[in-house]
Amino acid sequence: MESPAAKILVENGHAKGVLLENGEEIRAKIVSSSVDPRLTFLKMVGAEHLPADFVEDVERYKFRGSSGKVNLALDALPDFKCLPGPGTHLRGAISISPSVDYMERAYDDAKYGRYSRRPYIDVVIPSLTDPSIAPAGKHVMSCFVQYAPYHLKEGTWDEKRDEFGDTVIDTLTEYAPNLRNIILQRQVLTPLDIERRFGLSEGNIFQGELSLEQLFFLRPVPGWAQYRTPIHDLYLCGSATHPGGGIMGAPGLNAARKILHEWKR
Repeated sequence: MESPAAKILVENGHAKGVLLENGEEIRAKIVSSSVDPRLTFLKMVGAEHLPADFVEDVERYKFRGSSGKVNLALDALPDFKCLPGPGTHLRGAISISPSVDYMERAYDDAKYGRYSRRPYIDVVIPSLTDPSIAPAGKHVMSCFVQYAPYHLKEGTWDEKRDEFGDTVIDTLTEYAPNLRNIILQRQVLTPLDIERRFGLSEGNIFQGELSLEQLFFLRPVPGWAQYRTPIHDLYLCGSATHPGGGIMGAPGLNAARKILHEWKR
């Protein structure tokens, strides 16, 4: 039976496997974690097994998720005013970002604890490249939405979820007027939903901010940027390590090379 990992088993400073939520133990010589530092070290390992200065650094690691997702099931293709009709232009990335000023205003809302009233949206229609994911003649639209701060100044994300979804639809409809009438179903994922569903702290899809003080030799914390951790035989391999997130697999590849190099010696 599939079960989430609850704890990383630590004995005498060494990782020895994982404890699942269903109580099952899986013993291993090496444990590699692709979840973020907060979950890996403060929840799954436990501060009692770690140096105090390392725990302080992990506690200071910034997440501050700022994006949401809206997924749409469509009865037909959207018809954009700038390039009407179907065509190859719908098979690539579609960006609602008409100017730098537009994107700056979208970010201004987030700075003050609100989701963007006119959001910056990246759109793809994956059913055009993989027809198997939707019935014939129907389509799926995936919308990556910025900005949506994890911490709201007023209200909660559970209260604001539908309003956020409506704002995204309203914005897209300005550019594709037929969109509202072809929506069959919609799924709105706030930063809180992303945290709950996918275990990404504060809904940050990069497992932590990609700011200068959290990049390169400082990611995730100073002194521990080579995939190893203070727990022997425990490695990090997710987006919280160099070079960060971006659907490229580089952190996992680098971590695998590190593990193989150390275990060949």
